[in-house]
Amino acid sequence: MRSFLGAAGAAVVLAFGATAPAVADDPGSDGFTIKDPRITESSGLAASRIHPGIYWTHNDSSDGAYLYAVDGRTGKTVATLTLTGVGAPRDVEAISIGPDNNLYVGDIGDNLGGKWDHVWIYKLPEPKELVDQTVRATQYVVKYADGPRNAEALMVHPKTGRVYIAEKNEDGGGLYEGPQQLSASGTNVFRRVSGIDLWVTDGAFSPDGRHLALRGYFGGISYAWKDGKPEREGQLSVPMQPQGESVTYTADGKTLLYGSEGRDSSVKPVQAGDGSGGDSKSPSADGDSGDGRIETGLSAGAVGLIAVVIAVFGIGRLLRRPKK
Repeated sequence: MRSFLGAAGAAVVLAFGATAPAVADDPGSDGFTIKDPRITESSGLAASRIHPGIYWTHNDSSDGAYLYAVDGRTGKTVATLTLTGVGAPRDVEAISIGPDNNLYVGDIGDNLGGKWDHVWIYKLPEPKELVDQTVRATQYVVKYADGPRNAEALMVHPKTGRVYIAEKNEDGGGLYEGPQQLSASGTNVFRRVSGIDLWVTDGAFSPDGRHLALRGYFGGISYAWKDGKPEREGQLSVPMQPQGESVTYTADGKTLLYGSEGRDSSVKPVQAGDGSGGDSKSPSADGDSGDGRIETGLSAGAVGLIAVVIAVFGIGRLLRRPKK
């Protein structure tokens, strides 16, 4: 989403600095900078399974039906995919890879707060050869059982292939589960399976499917994945970024990579340890904090400073401003 978070993010970064980087293992797991001048609003990130060290990303909003393969070693784009077989993208916000080695692209944003009665998912095979090419995608119509939602996080479970969407709501939202198999000929109804006490901008399953990481602008939550539902594990050590809107596990599951919008944006690593990426345990296991607060993963002092910055720049109003 387009919003004036750069100034606030920069102020917070100056105040707190960056999270300590992970030890490099998989290519790109020590972080990188996206150098393609076309990528100014990187809003999703997915680690390739068939091309080690390659990370798929895209611009958000209505940039067009394009995906970019970025080399984690250099930060340079090594292939651009142009999607056919889909309509004009409206607000592309997320990307994930399924166990079938297909890329799933979430055209799921709705900054107008429920204006659109349906959104779309695009599925296409991850190319075996990294060259600029046109790839035909399958388009799926998505509706929510309880009405339209704004969302920026789409995750495909790496074992079952089931697709999940996390709602983006500053007051907390829900995690929605798609049908066992998506249908290209009918409407795919996503149903709420859990509350999520976070303003979610992206999410990712660990490669073994045992953990779900959800991030926001200023923090994140780690969940254990149990019988198709999330059980809260703890907070994520999310680095402060100008406009943090993406996250992915590296292919080996040892590192979480966090991305941000902006030209020459940095993708920052945080070691996941046991795969969860969590840095603290929580007694709550139902996806909610139980006290009505939105989880940030930050200390009270950090939250206070962020609140001051938000007040100064009026971000709350700007985030709700519809796109033109």
